[in-house]
Amino acid sequence: MTTTIDGCTLSADDVLAVARPDAAGRRAPAALAPEARAALTGTRDYIEAHFMRDDAPLMYSFNTGVGLFKDQRVRLDEMQAYQRLTVYAHATGLGEPFDADVVRATMLLRANAFASNFSGPRVAVVERLLDCLNAGIVPVIPQKGSVGASGDLAPLAHLAGAICGFAEAEAFYEGRRMPARAALEAAGLPPDFPLEAKDASALINGSTVSLAVGVLALEDMKRVLKHAEIALALTLECLRAEKAAFDPRVHKARPHKGQAASARNVLRMIADSQRCTESARVTVFPDENRAPGQAPPPRVQDVYSLRCAPQVHGPVREALAYIDGIIGTEINSATDNPLIFAQGESDGGGYVCISGGHFHGAYVAQAMDLLSISATDLGSISERRLARLIDPTMSYGLPRNLLAGKKGLNTGFATVQCTLSALVMENRTLSMPGSVDSIPGKSNAEDHVSNSTWCARKARTIVQNVEAIVAGEILMACQALTLVADVAREHPLGSGTQAALDAVRAVIEPALSGDRWYHTEMVDALALLRSGAIVAAVEAAVGPLE
Repeated sequence: MTTTIDGCTLSADDVLAVARPDAAGRRAPAALAPEARAALTGTRDYIEAHFMRDDAPLMYSFNTGVGLFKDQRVRLDEMQAYQRLTVYAHATGLGEPFDADVVRATMLLRANAFASNFSGPRVAVVERLLDCLNAGIVPVIPQKGSVGASGDLAPLAHLAGAICGFAEAEAFYEGRRMPARAALEAAGLPPDFPLEAKDASALINGSTVSLAVGVLALEDMKRVLKHAEIALALTLECLRAEKAAFDPRVHKARPHKGQAASARNVLRMIADSQRCTESARVTVFPDENRAPGQAPPPRVQDVYSLRCAPQVHGPVREALAYIDGIIGTEINSATDNPLIFAQGESDGGGYVCISGGHFHGAYVAQAMDLLSISATDLGSISERRLARLIDPTMSYGLPRNLLAGKKGLNTGFATVQCTLSALVMENRTLSMPGSVDSIPGKSNAEDHVSNSTWCARKARTIVQNVEAIVAGEILMACQALTLVADVAREHPLGSGTQAALDAVRAVIEPALSGDRWYHTEMVDALALLRSGAIVAAVEAAVGPLE
């Protein structure tokens, strides 16, 4: 289904449909809404008729230089050269290129910002973006170099150079990296695309790369949170934990919506469990240090990583709701400068050009820092739960290291926990806020910057790390449940957790004969998480998770 952009109604789901392939490997094409095309055409016709004269008043970036050259007129006979040189001057990115989904999201979001009809580029610029997007051209955009203030100037300049066919620009096409001109020609598009007044500034002067990374990171984190609660429920079953901490009465006494929702999700999965019961705790996996027949002491309450999980998952849930509001607004915002506004008849009609600061990425920067902090904490508590599974002194008798083979000859899942703990430590460093940092640039014309692109980039890395941690908890919990399936058969799992276990076992076999190349099943568990198959299985069994 085609995603139609009008500058007002684009959703995160629409962005994902265009940026990423579906299960069949298809990506949605994008098109400009007819009413948006008509509005853009009307605005640009007015600009051409009234602003494009050498004696017109100075209008920033339409007929002036940029930055501290804002008072220097650019004549019409210099306009195409000026547009081209503006892109050249800002194509200063460094580092590895962004992934294709980020670039495709950027192209769609930039076109949607233009469709709002506040930026003033030619309709042809919007159509060029969409033509390249639909043809599968992915400009090579280095990840480093933007400070998120006058927009994402460096990365967007690389994008602009690619769609315009600059000899120096590169693009990926059909899986191969090549000169952008070659990619355009291979896709059947004209390699030359000259820019006119305001086109270059419109293309590069928005915080759209930050936004694209942010949209993808946020949507991924929403998926991770559901899986984190499935992982929690599985670990509760492994440890025969108390259900009482998830009782609705407890969460009514401290009525945060997020923690209550998390507790409801867990109870939905384990409400009918016979594993999380006193009977299971007494008869299953007796402590080897107790005399035969001696009952274990009452559990009373579980450790914090289990009992306090709703109080940790809940704030993450509410942070995501806040971030979703920020990102949803940004998706349908004009973020370049200057902007063009239609005037009423009482103000003389026509259009007026106003300079502002919508390119400043503080909203995205601060939202991404919050995402980083929230995701880091979710990964931290998940790792503490999975670490308990490998230690019999903390797992109430599960096999050490979740090992099924000969001890000593084999090591077990302790090494998996070690890798995931490394990701936790990496996240703790990356979650230091970047939005509080600012270095003046461009001869102090940009004296306060947002650092939004770095904030979004590190948030995406953290979310990817947390995906791996949560997938690891699910993998290890399923290993534990399979190892004790026979001894615990009189104590069935909850409907939701049994469905999750079955979904994992449909793809990943348990390690029952000793060590193997654990990397493979770690990767498989991560792919399973990203596929959504585990959530689908759980929801089919117990109803939708919140």
